[in-house]
Amino acid sequence: MPFPRAPRAVITGAGSGLGRALALALAPRGARLLLADIDAASCAETAAAARDRGAEAHAVACDVRDPAQVEALAEGADERWGGADILANNAGVAVVGRVGEVSLEDWRWAVDINLWGVIYGCHSFVPRMRAAGGGYILNVASAAGLLSAPMMAPYNVTKAGVVALSETLHAELKRERIHVTALCPTFFRSQIHTQTRAPTKLSDTTTRLVTGARWSAEAIAEVALAGLERNDLYVVPQIDGKLMWRLKRLVAGRFHGVLSLAQHPAIKRKIG
Repeated sequence: MPFPRAPRAVITGAGSGLGRALALALAPRGARLLLADIDAASCAETAAAARDRGAEAHAVACDVRDPAQVEALAEGADERWGGADILANNAGVAVVGRVGEVSLEDWRWAVDINLWGVIYGCHSFVPRMRAAGGGYILNVASAAGLLSAPMMAPYNVTKAGVVALSETLHAELKRERIHVTALCPTFFRSQIHTQTRAPTKLSDTTTRLVTGARWSAEAIAEVALAGLERNDLYVVPQIDGKLMWRLKRLVAGRFHGVLSLAQHPAIKRKIG
């Protein structure tokens, strides 16, 4: 089911990267955008760029760790337009490292933003969409939430939670004309590496993988929105993510045995 004309959309983490790309992809449709980010200045830049492309766009500061601030987004959409057609729970951060070495503070930071932020968004917007008779929810997860690679436990755990929440909502809401999609990309060019919390070596690796990625945030946004309109539960844009996810489902528990072997120092030297 295609989006309505001039869709009303709320996007978190809209100050840069995928959040900005989603806003700019919706703008030519005459979208009415409520853009939120903890960085108010960068969010205002996104809003200005979206207006240049034909949208009505408003920028607000929002920390998704605070349920009151997320609820205020829903109230803001109600006050401006009588509700929201699209919610993109996009705000997210990366924490990388070994379990037991990643600090509990960093664990909490990742869980509060990546998982609780999405929970708060769904908690505030789902009842309103039910009452309105429909809507679209894009939950930005990651292929990490499907594959659970080593050295990424906080990121894996939070993104797997987003996938599980999306699966639950997809089943709960399908008959109520509310589309729910879990977006699960692998690496793409964004700004997430600039705030990654990780040991130096792992941080450098993450930066190379993000900045050197083939896919842009703009390309991911287009694929994500197309999948959301189709009511796809999973959108896994890149071929590497698709192949790895298919392999995991095919070989089941042996998949993580292979990942474990890949961490052996001798093997790492051969493939690195």
